[in-house]
Amino acid sequence: MSFNIDPSAFEQETLRQIWPIRDFCMQYNLDLDNERRLRTLFGEYATAVELLMNVERRPRFR
Repeated sequence: MSFNIDPSAFEQETLRQIWPIRDFCMQYNLDLDNERRLRTLFGEYATAVELLMNVERRPRFR
């Protein structure tokens, strides 16, 4: 089954929002290694999409 998605239904501003790397890491509970890696990739600031796509999360096992 397929259906069409209206692109105007998604808010584009939240994806293009500029975040300081430190604030993003605190918001998403990322460790210091992830913060360092993101800073080497992007500097001090990056968009939300860039940060979310480049975060390395460790799997949570029992």
